[in-house]
Amino acid sequence: MNNIAQIIKQALFDVFAIERDIRLSRPEQQFGDYATNIALQVAKSLDKKPRDVAEALVAKLRETNVFTEVSADGPGFINLRVAATSLARELEQDWNDRFGENQTGAGKTVVVEYPSPNMAKPYSVGHLRPGNQGWAVKCLMEASGWKVITDNHLGDYGAPFGVWVTGFLKFSSDEALERDGVYELGRVYIATKQALKHEKERGESVLADEVQQWLIKLEQGDAQTKAFSERFNRISLEHIHKVMRRLKISTDYELGEAFFAPFGKVAILKLLETGVAVQNEDNSIIVPLNDYGFDVPLLVQKSNGAALYATSDLATILYREEHWHPDKVIYCVGAEQQFYFMQLFAMAKKLGITTDLYHLWFGVIDQRNDDGTREKMSSRKGVILMEELLDKAEERARSVVEGRDISNDDIQKIALGAIKFSDFGADRRTNILFDWDSIFALTGFSGPYIQYAAVRVNKIINDNPRAQTSEISDYDYETEKAILAKILEYPEVVELAATSIEPHKVATYLYELAREMNRYYESTPVATGDVSPVQKQARLGMLQKVSHIFTHGLNLLGIEIPSRM
Repeated sequence: MNNIAQIIKQALFDVFAIERDIRLSRPEQQFGDYATNIALQVAKSLDKKPRDVAEALVAKLRETNVFTEVSADGPGFINLRVAATSLARELEQDWNDRFGENQTGAGKTVVVEYPSPNMAKPYSVGHLRPGNQGWAVKCLMEASGWKVITDNHLGDYGAPFGVWVTGFLKFSSDEALERDGVYELGRVYIATKQALKHEKERGESVLADEVQQWLIKLEQGDAQTKAFSERFNRISLEHIHKVMRRLKISTDYELGEAFFAPFGKVAILKLLETGVAVQNEDNSIIVPLNDYGFDVPLLVQKSNGAALYATSDLATILYREEHWHPDKVIYCVGAEQQFYFMQLFAMAKKLGITTDLYHLWFGVIDQRNDDGTREKMSSRKGVILMEELLDKAEERARSVVEGRDISNDDIQKIALGAIKFSDFGADRRTNILFDWDSIFALTGFSGPYIQYAAVRVNKIINDNPRAQTSEISDYDYETEKAILAKILEYPEVVELAATSIEPHKVATYLYELAREMNRYYESTPVATGDVSPVQKQARLGMLQKVSHIFTHGLNLLGIEIPSRM
């Protein structure tokens, strides 16, 4: 597509002496193989009718002898057809083991932050999207030549810690903690938050004061408090790592809020010295952001001296600047934190930081109620813990392949593929509907549908080793034309997905490729029936490229291909 775009770009310059980047689309088959609306885009600046511009370009493009057909359509569209053999030749020229990758980020460093769960709480479905989207972004950036540093920014500091210590002493025991681990800490947290709510309703603050005291003692380095922190963190990390292994995600670093807390205190003192921050009469410290359009200042330290998220996030930004020198930092955090991150990034600009700080936010995971309405997935409606979700997904996968000789490893790949692919069904900014039947469907937009298409391609290749026959230059590739054109789109899809940080574009492409392959099988035998050696070699060669793209594309989304389905 890039080569065709360059030809149109040259024609535009030759005829009208202007330069514009050309975007191609794939129209319905009856109109052509490619289309462009460049005539509509430039007509006004040329003071000409779009149709006249289109016809002038069509005449020029016909002179190139590249296209089998060029025509003007409607008010100013240009439709183009190319010979299938031209597509095959171009694909052979472009093809290599890294097909689909590019170097647009070469020489640049990006930090991707995910999944960043809170400590002392069971890993919940709420962190499925941060981990899933974060891993896909990491893979996309690597495929685009970026040096990628990943950091699991753990929530191991701040107000929740005080809640857990207070609750543990009041509602739990060493025996319960050893028996149930992080799930006991989760129960304690809920019970303590409920007790704090009731206390507030009574106009009391005994528990709330205790929570704050534990936080202050943690900041002061109290030995008993530090022991609680280390104990809770050990239990939590064992659980978090176990779930992350099942999700097939990992990070280079796990520098949590506790790591950055000391740096945050120092950073705030510098903010005060330079006048960026202001200390209020109650001793709280704020960063005014009026000059960046925010009436509400960013609170970076409470009146009692306790740190906040903004304190550790400020320290995190400064630490990464000093140690990693990133060109870009991507925070994979849900939509509910949008305003906070806008404030945080404004503060960074106020400090003179020029690094591109990007909040990769996404909608929530919905589930369908019995009455057909949708609402955010919650524990009172069923599965909410990630381990439970994964267990249930594997049960579903077993039922899908029931009666077939499928290994446990492949069942796990199908289960995880179904869950992950459901996250990429639409723009990440939309809420997604988690529906068991649709995510495990073997038809339509689902992980198992794509995996099955890949398994089918791989089986044909494995069952039919490609024999070297006579030259296949005479093969016309007409029956493969739509697939060849689809394969040639892939590098641009990956580049666009990485540039826009939208992994769902890769998922959509893979679905379209799988659908195109199913159409192909309906009309074209690959290695059976009355197929000549030349046809067989040409078609198997194309399938090997399709197999590469399924593997490469699913890998970008963190999904593996089973050996059997």
